[in-house]
Amino acid sequence: MAARQLPLDLPHAESRTRADFLPAPANEPALALIDAWPVWPARLVALSGPEGSGKSHLAAIFAEQAGAPVLPAAKLEAAAVPSLLAGGVLVVEDLGEGPFDETALFHLINLVGEQRASVLVTSRRLPAALAQEVATPDLASRLRAMPAVQIGAPDDRLLAMVAVKLFADRQISPDDTLLSYLLPRVERSIGALRDLVAALDREALARKRPLTRALAAELLRERAQTGEAEGDMPSAGFPFT
Repeated sequence: MAARQLPLDLPHAESRTRADFLPAPANEPALALIDAWPVWPARLVALSGPEGSGKSHLAAIFAEQAGAPVLPAAKLEAAAVPSLLAGGVLVVEDLGEGPFDETALFHLINLVGEQRASVLVTSRRLPAALAQEVATPDLASRLRAMPAVQIGAPDDRLLAMVAVKLFADRQISPDDTLLSYLLPRVERSIGALRDLVAALDREALARKRPLTRALAAELLRERAQTGEAEGDMPSAGFPFT
């Protein structure tokens, strides 16, 4: 049994500056939207894409350049809407990822035009899809009409660049052999890649060993052979070879 230590579960903040954003065909329209502000197709625009696709990074870039406060959709309250829009810009994150106040969102959408504000909404799903789940007919209508820019699936080049950045955020410099081993085996989503990097880093720290291709292969084989508890090491999308 390899020596293990209990690694501290310290947060690993991802850098979300404009210089750190990795442009690619999948996110080019979304990046163009952020760079085009304040010349937008509408006062309120949604940015949609799967987990880990870069929505929050782009929202952080917009918030920095526009001076916009950032608020989770779950914390949106009707009484606070006028003050939230007082500065003329706002980011509402993760709409549809939990319960939210429909009255508050409807009030926000209506007030945006009156105050000539710019609001960026992020969501994993398109607003038209969210419209099917709300109980307020007028809000559903507003959501169906909301302009949206969608982030597509990452290509191989983007996955490789994101992998390098995720490792760098954890002070790891992966060599080409590690990346060439991992990338064909990860589910083709940035969210899955993020989970894999975190799990490998955690295991490498626990075993007091540098993260190499050999260690990554060993860890993935062990996961396949022992069927460890769900959540310890991501398994979906990996042909353990």
